[in-house]
Amino acid sequence: MSSIKKKVIIKNRLGLHARPAALFVQLANKFESDISIRKETQEINGKSIMGVMMLAAGKGDEVEIKAKGKDARKAVEELEKLLMSDLEG
Repeated sequence: MSSIKKKVIIKNRLGLHARPAALFVQLANKFESDISIRKETQEINGKSIMGVMMLAAGKGDEVEIKAKGKDARKAVEELEKLLMSDLEG
């Protein structure tokens, strides 16, 4: 079972609030792997909408995405792509 970590700078102008957080969680839930996201010292379940919103990660913040499971690499790649996009809320 592989475990992957990737640091990402959030590019979306709204950060991980409301709609972008919901999209992150929806995407995370498509994978079997356990997914977490960390900002500074706070680490939360990447499949929890409340957790992702409580991170209060804004544009320009660095977060670390971690995935553990058989589809971990694909999960981290897709979630990184989402955070790097300029998706609108």
